[in-house]
Amino acid sequence: MKVVVTGATSFIGTAAVRLLLEAGHDVCAVVRPASRNLERLTGVVPKDASIQVVELDLSEIGKLSGTAADTWLHIGWDGAGSDNRTKRDVQQDNVRHSLEAVRTAAALCCRRFVFTGSQAEYGIWHQQQTEETPCRPLSEYGKAKVDFFHQADRLCGELGMEYVHGRIFSVYGPGDHPWSLVQSCLRTWRQGGAMKLGECAQKWNFLYIEDMAAALVSLLTEGHTGIYNIASEDTRLLRDYIEEMYSLCGGQGSYSYGERPQNAEGAADLIPDISKILRETSWRPVTTFAEGIYETLYSLRKESAG
Repeated sequence: MKVVVTGATSFIGTAAVRLLLEAGHDVCAVVRPASRNLERLTGVVPKDASIQVVELDLSEIGKLSGTAADTWLHIGWDGAGSDNRTKRDVQQDNVRHSLEAVRTAAALCCRRFVFTGSQAEYGIWHQQQTEETPCRPLSEYGKAKVDFFHQADRLCGELGMEYVHGRIFSVYGPGDHPWSLVQSCLRTWRQGGAMKLGECAQKWNFLYIEDMAAALVSLLTEGHTGIYNIASEDTRLLRDYIEEMYSLCGGQGSYSYGERPQNAEGAADLIPDISKILRETSWRPVTTFAEGIYETLYSLRKESAG
């Protein structure tokens, strides 16, 4: 199977490309021109893998040409960081560029278009979120993801492609942004520092990056048209996760709650129902939170060693 992957040098993109190549698929990896993360992608490519790297900005995705592809995995999305999540112009540019990606996928004869959505589409809920839970996004980021879902679902139908929308909850692991919660905690406590946190009183769910990538590969090969929540089966208070990380770091440093404001989406409870993806694909999350934290700590030690 030949797969086009946008956002191929991102945290999730790199892991997904590696798994696709290890499974024997051909990959066309679309990356930003002169991407600073290109080395991260090339560093995980297995020997003799079939990969083509194309440097192309998402705003010019319509220029992608070449041999036909089977499926398209769309991870590329600008302005996912907290500051840009509130900027409507940035997020609506993403919608336009991503719709052009749908048209380009159809021109390349793709039969399936898989998109990486977000739990931010649901907005603030304090009960379990299923794929049927109404979307009430608060941030421009969440609103744009919902806008794209509605337009892409209709457009894919018109163009004869299956549209699969994966709503990703919270992912962690080696290679994540250093300012993410997990990375910030681990980096700080390894050095004996102090973490100032929010209340962390909401329910949360973390999924390890390798399990995340495997879920996307399953949706590319087994998914059906529609929405799929992508998360782990481990939902608990965010404070429980914080305290487990602190223990796994050897109890070094310190932490205090209630000293940081909420993020752009507010204090949502992440209580995902993942029964649909478990029922309709062969994917299962296999990495415990402790195992994922140990792998992330190992990666940070290697990084420190140079």
